[in-house]
Amino acid sequence: MERPMPMQSIPQQRVAEKLDEYMSHRDYAGAERHLQYWLAEAQAIGDGRGELMVRNELVGHFRKTGNAEQAFKHAEAALGLLDDLGFSESISAGTTYTNIATAYNAFGRDAESLELFQKALAVYKASPHTAPQLLGGLYNNMALTCVALGRFDEAFALYREALETMSHVENGELEQAITYLNMADAVESQANSNPQDDDSIAEHEIERLLDTALELLDTPSVPRDGYYAFVCEKCAPAFGHHGYFLADEDLRARANDIYARA
Repeated sequence: MERPMPMQSIPQQRVAEKLDEYMSHRDYAGAERHLQYWLAEAQAIGDGRGELMVRNELVGHFRKTGNAEQAFKHAEAALGLLDDLGFSESISAGTTYTNIATAYNAFGRDAESLELFQKALAVYKASPHTAPQLLGGLYNNMALTCVALGRFDEAFALYREALETMSHVENGELEQAITYLNMADAVESQANSNPQDDDSIAEHEIERLLDTALELLDTPSVPRDGYYAFVCEKCAPAFGHHGYFLADEDLRARANDIYARA
């Protein structure tokens, strides 16, 4: 039985905006307090939609902070809410499946992750209202799971889908840069799994992918805001891992400068 509509609801947009403010200052403790407060409020007034939104954010928060136990706890609750609310075939379900699948992949539950990504893809493709950026994010994160499972051909196909999708999204260059870096990691993983292959071919391809990602991060039209800082901070270690130490330092400096001015 679906839940009845609540008489009240939490201000989801305001909750999201305040969360963005915390994250722009890298205040993870403040972000967690904020989300826990609104989770309690949503539960107190019976606002299932609001609770689903907050639990989704908590899954992402605990994924970023490395707390698997709490991420799984809120993931299970969010999946239960989809059934309670009758949302199992909605865009909200696709977003929830993708979010939880990404967390499962981060904590090594790759088989379960892939199942949820497949469910999300089916939901997104069935709806004419799916925003391109949702599909782009799904393709990119689903590919990470395929790499973890050693399914490299599927992973590269998904990365190409992500690049094509984000080419039609305003300021999609940042997501494309992340995809190119993920592809570089996938090339390295594939090469490591086939030691008899020519290493120089993989090295050349990795260099090409890294250079393309740098060009995208330097796109003049992309706003240098809190999200740009987050992406720079996320991308920096990937460059360092592949020996692009100056790029690593530069991206960290860009992020720190933006955070200092926030």
